Amino acid sequence: MTGRTQDLKVEKTTIGRVEDNTFQIAEPSVSSHHCEVLVKGSDVVVRDLNSTNGTFINNEKITESALKIGQTLRLGQIEMRLESDTPPAPMKKPIDQTMVMQRGVSLSELEQGTRPGGFDTKGSGFSKKDNKVNTVFIAVGAVLFLVILLLIGYVLFTINK
Repeated sequence: MTGRTQDLKVEKTTIGRVEDNTFQIAEPSVSSHHCEVLVKGSDVVVRDLNSTNGTFINNEKITESALKIGQTLRLGQIEMRLESDTPPAPMKKPIDQTMVMQRGVSLSELEQGTRPGGFDTKGSGFSKKDNKVNTVFIAVGAVLFLVILLLIGYVLFTINK
């Protein structure tokens, strides 16, 4: 990623791991749709899109904040810096402009769960999300199913007597 740049030519630039982002970063610590960069007049505003690992400006976690020239924007393990001699001017969306993007993570690779080694290790600072709600829901459903079966069996047994 060193040396890679992205010009802010439109009012909204989306950044994330999947191919439909304006600026794609094929890195597991970056969320599918991590954040968006908005050009508002002479200001550049970064808005987090409920990313897993957060969005940081100069190591301070943000949900939405202005990004100044020279400040560091960190998404997961990727750091980038806003560079410019002059503040960006508001741009109109280009008409019929085609942009070639390198291939990142495909949907089939995400479904297979292929990740570089070491991402889920405890020392990396990032961990796999754990959904305990589904486990509890399934366990409660199984217990209720057994209780209903026992009640039906008891009712049938008492009717047959």
